Amino acid sequence: MQLTRSLPVDITPVAETAAPSRTLYFALLEAPGSDSARANAADYLNSQLEAAAALPCDLPQDPAELGDWLGGHTAKIGGQYQTYLDERRAGAPRRYFSSKAHALHFLRGVAPTKLVDGAWLYGLLQRWDDARFTALIQTYLEELGEGLPEKNHVVLYRKLLASQGCDDWQNLEDDNFVQGAIQLALAEHAEQFLPEVIGFNLGYEQLPLHLLISAYELTELGIDPYYFTLHVTVDNADNGHAKKAIQGLLDAWPQVGDSEAFYRRVINGYRLNDLGASTLSVIAGFDPEQEVLRVLEKKSSVGQFVHSDYCRFDGRTVNQWLAEPALIPQFLDTLQQRSWIKRHEDPQNSRFWQLITGEQAPMFGVFSAHEQQLIHDWIAGDWLTEQAPTRGKPHPALAQRQGQFSGRRRASGERSRPALVQSPEQAISDFDQEAQLLEQQVVQLPTREARMRHLLPLLAPTRHHSAAGLLATRIFSGLFN
Repeated sequence: MQLTRSLPVDITPVAETAAPSRTLYFALLEAPGSDSARANAADYLNSQLEAAAALPCDLPQDPAELGDWLGGHTAKIGGQYQTYLDERRAGAPRRYFSSKAHALHFLRGVAPTKLVDGAWLYGLLQRWDDARFTALIQTYLEELGEGLPEKNHVVLYRKLLASQGCDDWQNLEDDNFVQGAIQLALAEHAEQFLPEVIGFNLGYEQLPLHLLISAYELTELGIDPYYFTLHVTVDNADNGHAKKAIQGLLDAWPQVGDSEAFYRRVINGYRLNDLGASTLSVIAGFDPEQEVLRVLEKKSSVGQFVHSDYCRFDGRTVNQWLAEPALIPQFLDTLQQRSWIKRHEDPQNSRFWQLITGEQAPMFGVFSAHEQQLIHDWIAGDWLTEQAPTRGKPHPALAQRQGQFSGRRRASGERSRPALVQSPEQAISDFDQEAQLLEQQVVQLPTREARMRHLLPLLAPTRHHSAAGLLATRIFSGLFN
């Protein structure tokens, strides 16, 4: 028995580029200022915009109607979510995640996008003193949590991945890196692609239905949804990023020149959100057995050398099975035939499961928490579905948290401002020397403008989530507001 889901397989064609998305993504993370990376980023954007031009768009042709458009979108999503909640209360199964392993597959699959959250707006910081971009810069600073680690979106997602053992995302398919590469490329070239940056922001900051459902189902599965519930609150249409996205467009509207051409570019930037792997396509692409095979193939490069020869399956030792990745599917079938793996039963009944879990297990530590969950849920199969008496209810450990963050923002008065000078008698440990040095550098600069310029590099997508980046963000936010 499988959980039924209503998910479209959303596979949007991606433009072919000289640099694959994953290659460009890591190039922009590791050496964002290099001439070659910047040139490749510009070419990449032009190619993606060409592909996006063929996609449909729901934006109104008259920007004066954007307020009504936002209101209609918000009402539509709210109605669809209420329908979903009614269905769940009536006993319907989860729409997105058939198991916890499925949810972890999603978290890992969208990691390249989430780990550069907000990056597309970074290029606007160079115009921090231009009132046209105030709303958009405020959005970027809020994506960075205004320097508070408990609100910085990238810090939160890194912690979420680490807590679930899902931080091995670097070798995902190229399609998973398209959105992240677009965001990093926009960060590098705001001066050439300003309307596209504004349009992309307009699309990204709208509250999607999948965000609400994901938060609900992650909570139900015992996975902390705070990263997602935070977006539900900050992207609200009343005074959040969705509203600021429209304000940012109107503030930047050209007073001289071809405003129609400007808006056409905004629309095409908006369409960039539909390229590459999406939330729904990542969720729909989950194949438990293929994922188990992927994990075993990854382990085989080491595992082929470490097993003893006393245990043989169909005439081969474990080392011999693992030495040839092409044999691993057959090996998995053999384990099932020999009852080392008993599908659709409690995994505790399977000898293979007992070998990999528990501190006294012979293979303790070989598989990460994510990999163990994947193997567990694949073995359990239909049995897992039958063990779901809390269907439609939040996981008890996280129920209170869901209630706290469903529909209201945290108090805005939590912002803290660091002092720029520490008392000379205060002892500074090695952990704090970098912060002390940054504060000394900033306080010695003669003007507000000089301080802002000095801090800008530390607010870049590659650095803002570091300790120095968080401090720089707090100082920058204090100077900006």
